[in-house]
Amino acid sequence: MINCTRLLCEKPGFYDAIRYQKGKPADTNRPIVVWNSTRRCNLKCIHCYIDAKKAPDSGELSTPEAKALIDDLAAFGAPVFLFSGGEPFMREDLFELGKYAKVKGLRTVISTNGTLITDRLAKQIKDAGFSYVGISLDGLEATNDRFREQKGAFKKSLSGIRNCLKNDVRVGLRFTINKHNFKEIPGIFDLIEAENIPRACFYHLVYSGRASAMINDDLTHQEARETMDLIFARSQGLLKTNTEILTVDNHADGVYLYLKLCKIDPQKAQAALELLKINGGNKSGIGIADVDNLGDVHPDQFWREYTFGNLRQRKFSEIWMDESNELLRNLRNRAGLLKGKCGRCNFKDICAGNFRARAEAFYGDLWQEDPACYLTEEEISQKV
Repeated sequence: MINCTRLLCEKPGFYDAIRYQKGKPADTNRPIVVWNSTRRCNLKCIHCYIDAKKAPDSGELSTPEAKALIDDLAAFGAPVFLFSGGEPFMREDLFELGKYAKVKGLRTVISTNGTLITDRLAKQIKDAGFSYVGISLDGLEATNDRFREQKGAFKKSLSGIRNCLKNDVRVGLRFTINKHNFKEIPGIFDLIEAENIPRACFYHLVYSGRASAMINDDLTHQEARETMDLIFARSQGLLKTNTEILTVDNHADGVYLYLKLCKIDPQKAQAALELLKINGGNKSGIGIADVDNLGDVHPDQFWREYTFGNLRQRKFSEIWMDESNELLRNLRNRAGLLKGKCGRCNFKDICAGNFRARAEAFYGDLWQEDPACYLTEEEISQKV
């Protein structure tokens, strides 16, 4: 994640203690863990990375198995446990597990489409101690509903955001950028301001799950640059509010932001560079991990085809620290393996080759350059 508000405006953000502190858990391979708690979902989004469906998969982790995972993560020192899906509110034991994780000392987060969050449910979220709820909106009303394949989804999600705010649940908006919705980003910023939403994350498209069919729906490099210019400008415009703006899943954003700052405020650019170096760029297999609904452990939530092991055979902590797995070992020592533009880039220490899942989907080679990197040859050749 690139915290635009912090880097552009020097205003600390909610998770900056994890993202920008030296000696943070990720430095010792204690990752933020995303748990796809179920594959079941009440929507059918066209860009769903897990290809969620109406019915749960057979053999999803049980409540006792989930608690065993939580016990292990707490002892291991994982900084955040993120309940995702499918739609996590489709699990009947979500609040039981959230409370259990909270008691064990884990910071708990929910990633949801928000359509099920009534006032009553928001109160339960608060009572269970979840520290943050991220709700997806991928456009204004007509566009969002088309993406969700459900009329009325936008209004339900917006109601979910409002119910969280009403009940003092920290909530944020999540927006996945692509060719069909990027022109609505100004309207999304207007919505953020009008609703006083305290956080918004703009995600770059990753070609995984149903989004594998959307490679040609990603932005051109020029469109990506113009979109980042807009997001940076609107982020600065929110300086006097309590809203923080982040971009996610493309670490070229950090380099691009740094290079822009070099031209207008070298001192601020240097401060931003130091924070970006601490963050270190893409953390697949290092500072981010995924456990799917069946207990398989993956490098991140987008790589379903790579499994390091299963929780029913070994604890997560044992799987994660076992570098006899070639991919896990290589992800943690990737600099010399990167090819193409990523291999030539002088900013590996703040990007780490960006998303390997995108490179593999586009080129069939996970060490090739990330096709979504919009930086020019001149930019990647600059001395840091």
